Amino acid sequence: MQLDLNLLTALDALLEEGSVTGAAARLHITAPAMSRSLGRIRKATGDQILVRTGRSMVPTTRALAMRAQVHALVQQAHHLLSAQQELDLASLERVFTVRWHDALTAACGTALITAVHRQAPGVQLRLPAESGTDTPELRRGEVDLESSSSAPTLPDIRHRLVGRDRLVVAVRPGHPLTEGPLSLARYAAAEHLTVSRRGSLRDPIDDALTTSGLERRVAAAGPTAAFALQLALGTDLVVTLPDAVTRAAREQLGLVTLPPPLPLPHVPLYLLWHQRYDDDRAHTWLRETAAETVQALFAPAPHLTSGRPHSSRS
Repeated sequence: MQLDLNLLTALDALLEEGSVTGAAARLHITAPAMSRSLGRIRKATGDQILVRTGRSMVPTTRALAMRAQVHALVQQAHHLLSAQQELDLASLERVFTVRWHDALTAACGTALITAVHRQAPGVQLRLPAESGTDTPELRRGEVDLESSSSAPTLPDIRHRLVGRDRLVVAVRPGHPLTEGPLSLARYAAAEHLTVSRRGSLRDPIDDALTTSGLERRVAAAGPTAAFALQLALGTDLVVTLPDAVTRAAREQLGLVTLPPPLPLPHVPLYLLWHQRYDDDRAHTWLRETAAETVQALFAPAPHLTSGRPHSSRS
């Protein structure tokens, strides 16, 4: 019996996407071509694979049962065909999607692009904005490398700790908090701004203040660190955020940096990728290059003496 093994790739995409259109887009082919592949898969398996329910399609019982095995077979085939390939950076042509949070992209995106282009001029990088919700792009292969402040819980997502960032307080020049020692009471009494892609008005700083018997007023939540810093520059709002990844932006804006008046846990910084890339030499090179670029951010910063502000304009 002769089988077209390309049908496995098509079947994997159909089962992951749950639609002909989505599977076609994933494999960069037309919807009619994918529809024809589905017809051949149905003939080969004797099963409908996907059936229409209202305006959507759902997998059959057999499709659900074979999904994991099909995905594993496709990954094994890719591994088999690429395991012995030598990596030639000078001739490598590939597009990588690196999705980091905005502060990290702003802090070392230029350095990453420069390092990648210097070693592998044929490689292109996509640096899209972080999604406002948790999405499965890593597992689907749509994102190659991601940043996170927490280790993943899914067993197929790999991670590497590349640094731990301390938290600092940023305010505009002439802000009342820059006058005299920054006490815990004065810090809590100020109006604050959180940075949250989901718009959360609470973060771990509130938990630390609660432990000290205090509460702060959070006036607003900004979607990105860049927005928060701009807002802090033009208002009396106080923003507390990671030091290393925002240092260049704070100095460029001329914001005053203060040490927080209470002990706060450091913020870990992880790089995340899917296990399918564990043995991918090009991806391994990208991970190493990205890790070196990020780790360069964590060089010793100017010492912050409690109560004494630091500013690039002072």
